[in-house]
Amino acid sequence: MTRTSEAAVPPPAHPLLPGASPATIRSYLLPEDRSAFADAYGAALDEARRTWELAPLHDVIEQWRRVAVVQSDPARFRRTARRAAEFFTGEPSPEDEPFEVTRSKAGM
Repeated sequence: MTRTSEAAVPPPAHPLLPGASPATIRSYLLPEDRSAFADAYGAALDEARRTWELAPLHDVIEQWRRVAVVQSDPARFRRTARRAAEFFTGEPSPEDEPFEVTRSKAGM
């Protein structure tokens, strides 16, 4: 009997790799972005039904997959947004500033 070494077992693939399902993408988005994703996804589905073209649907899914990757660590995303807001405005965002305001300043 041979024993499989731990090094031989590959780590599981990250769920947000290209090809992730819309449901998986949605689950990694911040709650405040889920409705925007649902709206964009629904509009892309409607367009696909009308035009018989899937490329726009795939584009929407990929765009939001990338957002989900960034948001998969909410604390890091918030820090990144604060740094981006400071970069664009030239001033640090106040600690008590609502996150939506900070995101808006950062263009996120």
